Amino acid sequence: MSLDRAVLAFAGVMVLLSVLLTAFVHPYFVWFTVFIGANMLQSAFTGFCPAAMIFKKLGLRPGCAF
Repeated sequence: MSLDRAVLAFAGVMVLLSVLLTAFVHPYFVWFTVFIGANMLQSAFTGFCPAAMIFKKLGLRPGCAF
């Protein structure tokens, strides 16, 4: 798996997790979803992605975006 696909998969899992937490635990978990979306948006413009840095250190091969 490339770094790009790992980041996208991780983001998808986090969004689904935050939606489940919002629905079944507490409505304020919607702010977790907002944080994830904001992080994805800033990553699109700046190229800085903490998840990509972590996955890179774990040894995933680079992709096109990160």
